Amino acid sequence: MTDTRQFFGTDGVRGQANIWPITPDMIMKIAMAAALKFTRGNHRHTVVIGKDTRQSGYMVESSLTAGFVSMGMDVILLGPLPTPAVAMLTRTLRADLGVMISASHNPYIDNGIKFFGPDGFKLSDTEESEIEAIIAKSNISADLALENASTMPLAHSTMLGKAHRLDDATGRYIEFAKATFPRGMRLDGLKIVVDCAHGAAYKVAPKVLWELGADIVSIGISPDGTNINDNCGATSLSTLQKSVIDHQADLGIALDGDADRLMMVDETGAAIDGDQVLALIATSWAEDNDLRGGGIVATHMSNLGLERYLESKNLKLIRTAVGDRYVLEAMRAHGCNVGGEQSGHIILRDYTTTGDGLIAALQTLSVIVQKQMKASLLGRTFVPVPQVLKSIRTNSFAPLRDRSVCKIIEEAEGRLLEDRGRLLIRRSGTEPLIRIMAQGDNEKALTTIIQDIVDTIEIADKSAAA
Repeated sequence: MTDTRQFFGTDGVRGQANIWPITPDMIMKIAMAAALKFTRGNHRHTVVIGKDTRQSGYMVESSLTAGFVSMGMDVILLGPLPTPAVAMLTRTLRADLGVMISASHNPYIDNGIKFFGPDGFKLSDTEESEIEAIIAKSNISADLALENASTMPLAHSTMLGKAHRLDDATGRYIEFAKATFPRGMRLDGLKIVVDCAHGAAYKVAPKVLWELGADIVSIGISPDGTNINDNCGATSLSTLQKSVIDHQADLGIALDGDADRLMMVDETGAAIDGDQVLALIATSWAEDNDLRGGGIVATHMSNLGLERYLESKNLKLIRTAVGDRYVLEAMRAHGCNVGGEQSGHIILRDYTTTGDGLIAALQTLSVIVQKQMKASLLGRTFVPVPQVLKSIRTNSFAPLRDRSVCKIIEEAEGRLLEDRGRLLIRRSGTEPLIRIMAQGDNEKALTTIIQDIVDTIEIADKSAAA
């Protein structure tokens, strides 16, 4: 089915700050439409808003607040806090809506907004399309000074919403995260380096690990509004890897800007990706009869080695489109309680309604403590098959419809099927990129296949732009 949404992508609304759609007027319109969509009944409606540490967060927060208040919704401001904390507080505060201001792993110049329903789950494609339809139908003028420029049913002057800050939001999430760790178990004797990417978890993650008994070395905890995800965090592990070795730590934990994804580093400095974390947790939970649904859910990007490993354990791997929302939808449909992405979004439905990097780390640490094994052993649960991934920045996605591109892709799929391999080509939902991934047992052949496709797409892109 063709996605006709204008500004919602795979993870909410995202773009460069102060460029459409991440502009004050557009964000206010989105807030007003979301308020209208989620105003149900005659009770006083509430929305909670959290953010990461981007400089533009102040602008987005103010615009959202103005939009919600104008529609009669009360606003609870959480300040810098991980995305999963916003989802949790949306539920526990019995709010009608939750919003996280973040562009996740993107650089600081980008920003975005993610919505959570009253149940703490991200909105479906249908719900996001309905918000867009409200904006289009309301015909809100860009000139907000014009009288009657908006046909949106604004609240009466006596029914405007109120806004206030929740002072103990951080403490509530810290206690929630600690409660997911096995009762009676501690992290005493473990030296852990935690990289918070100068992002939303810079206060909470080190404190949770320290309060559970670990010896903590914290990096990426000095946000200045512009250094979020800058050569740090889950998308750039080199600083963490060096720090683990320099401090002779037992392992390292890397979160991204909004702390909804996790990557780890063992005591040798080797990376442990989301697929390995999924395999470790799934195996442990299956041994304890805690794994539901007969397997796990992951995306088409997950390594073929993970699938083969799970098959050997009589567990299934259900694949979905890329995006933790789609993973979660499949988890709910198939009754699974473990799912995630190779990139580090790990969803553990026993505890959370969305990806939570810190809680995934705690579950991994509990296995390490229980089995009393080094991270380098537990972090190699399966042997991954070779995987080659390339991203192409394009002027548009038209090259994917080009005849020569379609032909080279068809030929590549045929070659890979002979080798039990896999090919995935997709549009990024957050950046103007075409992502190409191939997996199989012959790495040299994969590299050749990927390069042939890249070359063909680049030629088609230049022709389309001419």
